[in-house]
Amino acid sequence: MWLSDNLGIGLISVGLILLVIEIAVLGFSTFVLFFVGGAAVITGLLMQMGVVEDTNLNATLYVSLFTALLAVFLWKPLKNMQKDVDPKKASNDLIGLTFIVAADISAEKTGMHRYSGINWRVVSQDPIASGTKVEVIAVDVGQFTIKPCK
Repeated sequence: MWLSDNLGIGLISVGLILLVIEIAVLGFSTFVLFFVGGAAVITGLLMQMGVVEDTNLNATLYVSLFTALLAVFLWKPLKNMQKDVDPKKASNDLIGLTFIVAADISAEKTGMHRYSGINWRVVSQDPIASGTKVEVIAVDVGQFTIKPCK
């Protein structure tokens, strides 16, 4: 079988695939695939260099060992890296969008506006009469915060 004859290359390939999934698809939100993928790449490289005999038992043992070592040594630095998040909200193309509200809006009464096939909840701290032209000043999930246009 190809995989048993080329275990080192197989481990490197699987490790790289796991790293790509962790970084590109999951956005580096969990570290499990990162640790296992890194361990598989390290083990595969050691097998290719002849440092580790390429057997299934050794592959399992070394991937497990390197996964644990990577987790122990990289967990805290990676968690600290995740804490460095910019507190300011990201700019959004919807901010500055103008439209005319169909119903009265106030702090107690929200409205709806259909935009791009989505029904957005419309909120404002100030009372706004229906028929008023408004501008979007903030966007949250499914919600526009608006103010009257000047």
